[in-house]
Amino acid sequence: MRRKLRPPIPPRHGLEPARLKLPDGEWPTLLAHLVDRLPRVAPDRIEEMLREERIHGTDGPLGVDTPYAPGSFIWFHRDLPDEVPVPFAIDVVHRDEHLLVADKPHFLATIPRGQHILETALVRLRRELDLPQLSPAHRLDRVTAGLVMFVITPESRGKYQTLFRDRRVHKEYEAIAPYDPALTLPRTVRSRIVKERGVLAAQEVPGEPNAETYVDLLEHRAGLGRYRLVPATGRTHQLRVHLSGLGIPILGDDFYPRLHEKPLGDFTKPLQLLAKVLDFDDPLTGAHRRFTSTRRLSAWDDPEAWAAPPA
Repeated sequence: MRRKLRPPIPPRHGLEPARLKLPDGEWPTLLAHLVDRLPRVAPDRIEEMLREERIHGTDGPLGVDTPYAPGSFIWFHRDLPDEVPVPFAIDVVHRDEHLLVADKPHFLATIPRGQHILETALVRLRRELDLPQLSPAHRLDRVTAGLVMFVITPESRGKYQTLFRDRRVHKEYEAIAPYDPALTLPRTVRSRIVKERGVLAAQEVPGEPNAETYVDLLEHRAGLGRYRLVPATGRTHQLRVHLSGLGIPILGDDFYPRLHEKPLGDFTKPLQLLAKVLDFDDPLTGAHRRFTSTRRLSAWDDPEAWAAPPA
């Protein structure tokens, strides 16, 4: 088994450096290759990084005149995007030698992606708890609050991730949506959901069902319902699509039934969806584990603030 190369530079802000393998080809210098390979980065910026010794090979920093060496590896930290700070704390509800369960707020992404790097649950927890090898066992949408499971020890990562892949984790969600007295509940919703690359919203289409959600009404007041949702599958935006399809779209949903653009810095009226429960048998110890979020959905506590303005 081939031994994985260790980065010659340490993590920064809880993030490992990017690693690139240089392919076969003819470039006079490393700089010339990177200008061709990284078209989104200005050539002047690549040259500056080399002059500042921010790009490393296995034997140390590389310079502007470094000859191109096909088959070798380089490491560097990417420039970070400008991010709007998410002004909400992430809570830790459980931590042991191998496992960490966090109760994340709305608007905080689980892992670095796109415009969200430092303002993500993974990077925050790595930095705040000094856990540089922390990794997610699964993901939760940025706009959804609630429980997310992380693995502390790299050798245990596969076992916990497999729990989710094999659907051996019982997950329950809570949602606030309009109350429809004509809607018969509880019921199990089954449909086919597809999400095309580059398209923000998923769609229900004809065909063999690939998504299943149990929907129950816990209570209702002031025209709103508090719903318990138990997904048997994990399609993209499944719960949001299914409730919208029932005619009771989740409050604060900017995608369903219609797409609304919302600035990244707008933290008002979050999606009223909460990952409430994670329940499973621990793959390392065999012990039964059940974690419950302590967060509350704001629309249920203050329905008047969510009431539609008069026409």
